[in-house]
Amino acid sequence: MVRADVYLSSPACKTTAQENTTAEKIKWNILSGCTKSNYLNIRLFLFLGDKRSITYYIRSTSLDQHILSAYRYFFYNTKIIVIKEAYLQHMKKILMFTIVLIAGIQLVKAQLKPVSYQDGTQKLTGFAIQPESSTQKKAGILVLPAWMGIDAHAKETAESLAKLGYYAFVADIYGEGNYPKNTADAGKLAGFYKKDYKAYQHRIDLAMRQLIKSGADASRIAAIGFCFGGTGVLEMARANFPVRGVVSFHGGLSKDASRTAEKIQPKVLVCHGADDPYEPQAEVLAFQQEMRDSKADWQMIFYANSVHAFTDPAAGNDNSKGAAYNNLAAKRSWQHMQLFLKEIF
Repeated sequence: MVRADVYLSSPACKTTAQENTTAEKIKWNILSGCTKSNYLNIRLFLFLGDKRSITYYIRSTSLDQHILSAYRYFFYNTKIIVIKEAYLQHMKKILMFTIVLIAGIQLVKAQLKPVSYQDGTQKLTGFAIQPESSTQKKAGILVLPAWMGIDAHAKETAESLAKLGYYAFVADIYGEGNYPKNTADAGKLAGFYKKDYKAYQHRIDLAMRQLIKSGADASRIAAIGFCFGGTGVLEMARANFPVRGVVSFHGGLSKDASRTAEKIQPKVLVCHGADDPYEPQAEVLAFQQEMRDSKADWQMIFYANSVHAFTDPAAGNDNSKGAAYNNLAAKRSWQHMQLFLKEIF
């Protein structure tokens, strides 16, 4: 029997490949670990029977060079004997198969995929991703992006959720041909949907259906949103979307005062920058009163030294501009979101 253990640094995953030769009836086992590395650590363990064995260690980027030297020699009663070249060829084939297998495993990691869907004649393109592991029982998270539309931050958030075991879908609110080119355009588009909140809720509903189509359990859905998207998830709660809960990160809190406060069923978590200049104290207090009037199960967490957009690295780090990234607040709010999701699921 000839056994080879192939390690790429600290193994993140393991698989087993087996090949049985018909001539010598020798079984070759390969246990491999797969992580990113530019070299191989190889441990070759050979034995032919009672106490006839040798362990050979290799650390190299050159596969052919060291496999040959490893299999030329085998110790038996202090004598060196030559291993048949056929053994070498068999092992080379299997080791190459293992490397291909490792590459294949890396390729099947969760990836964002564009998904086209429609609102009448308007084409929408969101992004779906499936979990890397099914640890969350098919729970799904809808991601509502900030006012510039689907950006790197929204996509990275979906990828992070997939690593946690969730299905995720990034919603396209504006639709193809309507994406903002600058903040002035974004302000107009976001302002339109904030005013026409039913149109906003409709686009969100279409995206949530895509999340469910991607494989998420319709009874295990939550939504998170950033800035304009944070406003969107609060509109989901106000409309009692069939979701377990919503998380608003530095989202707009206000609503038209003429709208009545209905009982809110989804649980609500608001992660808010304590120094956000775009949300005056009056709006914060009005929102809190709305939550009380709506009999909501709600939480609101304030983060010190944080302004608008504190979760987005692209916002820079100048608080005086009113929108800036805060690494500590971003980490804390992400942890609070995870605790919230654990509770509702």
